Amino acid sequence: MSLISIGDLAQSFMLRQQNTDLKTRMGSLVEELASGKASDIGRHLSGSYSYLSDVDRNLTLLDAYEDATGEAILFTDGMQSVLGRFQDMISELGLASMSASSAGLAEVVNNVSDRAVQDLRVIVSALNTDVAGRTMFSGVDTDQPALISADEILDELRPLVAGETTLAGIQAQLDTWFDSAGGGFETVAYQGATTSLPAFQLGAGETVDLDLRADDPAIRVLLKHAAMAALAGDDALSFPVNLQKEMLGAAGEGMSFEQQGLVRIRADLGYAQSRAEEGQVRISVERTSYNMARTNLLEVDPYETASKLEDVQFQLESLYAVTVKLSRLSLTDYL
Repeated sequence: MSLISIGDLAQSFMLRQQNTDLKTRMGSLVEELASGKASDIGRHLSGSYSYLSDVDRNLTLLDAYEDATGEAILFTDGMQSVLGRFQDMISELGLASMSASSAGLAEVVNNVSDRAVQDLRVIVSALNTDVAGRTMFSGVDTDQPALISADEILDELRPLVAGETTLAGIQAQLDTWFDSAGGGFETVAYQGATTSLPAFQLGAGETVDLDLRADDPAIRVLLKHAAMAALAGDDALSFPVNLQKEMLGAAGEGMSFEQQGLVRIRADLGYAQSRAEEGQVRISVERTSYNMARTNLLEVDPYETASKLEDVQFQLESLYAVTVKLSRLSLTDYL
C-alpha cells in the first residue's frame, strides 16, 4: 500500500489558503447579517439578473422624473409667487390711482404717480426674477432677463406721449407701443424668447406645460396701465393737472378691471402646480415600491445566515487548532 503525502511548504500554503477562504466567507456572512442583503448577488439570484435589472432601470428613470418634477415645482411656485405679488401691487395701485383722479390736490396726483414709478420698478424686477440661475418669464432664453428695466421702458415712452394733449392721444400711443405686433414692447422691452419653456416630464407619457412669458397680453395690458400712471406726473412731460387726473383715472380703471387675463394665467399655473405636486407624490410611492421589490430580491434569511456564520466560525477555529498542532510537530516528538 502506497502513501501519498505533501511537503511542509505545500501543507503550509494549503492551510493559509483555507484560512483566507474561511475569513473571506466569514466577512461576507457578517456583511450579509448586518445589511440583510446578499453580498454575492450573482450567486443569490442564480445568475438571473433580468428582474433586478428592470427594477434598477425603473429606479433610474424615477430619478430623472424626480429631477424634472422638482424643477417644475420650483418654477411653478416661483411664477405663482411673482404673479401674486404683481396682482397685489397692481390692485392697490389701481385703487390709489382712481382715488387720486377724483382728488382736488395736485400733490396727491404727484404722490400716486411717483408711487406708480416705484411700483413699476418692483413689478419689472419681479418679472425678471430667476430660479436657480434661470429666468422664469423669458421662455427658453433663461440666461437673460425677460424685460428691460422700468426706467428704460419709461424712457422709451416719454418721447411718444410728449406731444399729446388729450387722454385719447396718450392711450393711442401706449396701445400701439404695448399691444401692436412688432411694436416697441416686442422689439425693445421684451428681451426673452418667443418660444416658451419645454414641457416638464413628470413621468412616462405625463408632462406639464408652462407656456407663460412676460410678453403675455394679460401681463402687457397691466404694465401699460401702470406705465400710464407713472407718466401722469412726470416732470419732464409737465401735463396739465386735469390731464394727469384723467390719466390716473383711466390707468386705475384699467389696473382694477382688466385683470381677467392675469386671473386665468394664475388659475392655469395653479393647475400645473397641483399636477407637479401630485407627480412628486406618485414618484415617491413608485420609488418606495421598487425599493421594496429590490430589497425582497436581495434580502437574505438572517437565521440561515447566522447559522452559516456559526458553521464557518467553527471551521476556522478547527483550522487554527490543526495549524497549532502541525506547527508543534518535530522528529523527536514523532520518535
